[in-house]
Amino acid sequence: MKKISLIGAGQIGGTLAHLIALKKLANVVLFDVSEGLAKGKALDIAQSSAVEGFNVNIKGTSNYEDTKDSDVIIITAGVPRKPGMSRDDLLAINLKIIKQVSDGIKTTSPKAFVICITNPLDVIVSALQKYTNFKHNKVVGMAGILDTSRFIFFLSEHLGVETSKIKSFVLGGHGDSMVAMLNHTYIDGKPISELVKNGKLKKDKLDFIINRTKNGGAEIVKFLEKGSAFYAPASSGVEMADSYLNNRKKQLPCAAFLNGEYGVKSLYVGVPVIIGSNGVEKVIEIDLSPTEKENFNKSIDSVKKLYEAAIKIDPTLK
Repeated sequence: MKKISLIGAGQIGGTLAHLIALKKLANVVLFDVSEGLAKGKALDIAQSSAVEGFNVNIKGTSNYEDTKDSDVIIITAGVPRKPGMSRDDLLAINLKIIKQVSDGIKTTSPKAFVICITNPLDVIVSALQKYTNFKHNKVVGMAGILDTSRFIFFLSEHLGVETSKIKSFVLGGHGDSMVAMLNHTYIDGKPISELVKNGKLKKDKLDFIINRTKNGGAEIVKFLEKGSAFYAPASSGVEMADSYLNNRKKQLPCAAFLNGEYGVKSLYVGVPVIIGSNGVEKVIEIDLSPTEKENFNKSIDSVKKLYEAAIKIDPTLK
């Protein structure tokens, strides 16, 4: 069986471990600097195996050697947002954490496919690739799947349509600058513009849903008060790992390295990609309307500015 190591045994890490076990996707190593937290959650999940019928080995540890030769590494380590805190506020703290993680995984699992969930996502995944020097196609960020899932859910909730009948995706940076691809959004096979035109979806309501999606994480933080989203982020990360391990070649919106695609060079940005056994196998370039292009470029600028801030904190990222 394949091996997935989860760096960070917090809420997302624990949920990831549980989902991976339930799906019988791989053996799991749950790593955390707090060894008791990792071991406790691993043991708790393992004790459900007789009920759930899975035969997956789950181990908790604080030793990076136990993650050696992982097929997939999913990184959630970092400080979660608190009420009133933006993803950008996390930058300085989580850059230090991701550098420590990079030191831990770059020699133990140099061939792993690495999925980063730590915020602020686009910049942290860029830093992770720089620190590890892993190939760009083997380092990717989880963002677009989550933003897309939120957008589809909010549309489903408002329109009374099953989520399975809604097709859409989100591009750009993770967070306030994300761009909902309305020209590529279909409700039960019909373009969303048609619903707006015939009055079934009011323009102001659609704008509200888009803004709610942008602030989807902050809304949950406000409710939880002492934590941030973990169920939906974990599900999104597992979908990426599954596509890689089982060579499903799914088209998924992820934070991937661009080298000229969409007119962007040397930057990690949320775009649709194909994930298969070679990691990010292809960046899918779609036609953007003038408005989508404008919003996408604004999102790119936001990511660039934040990366420049990261360089000021750690000049080695230049």
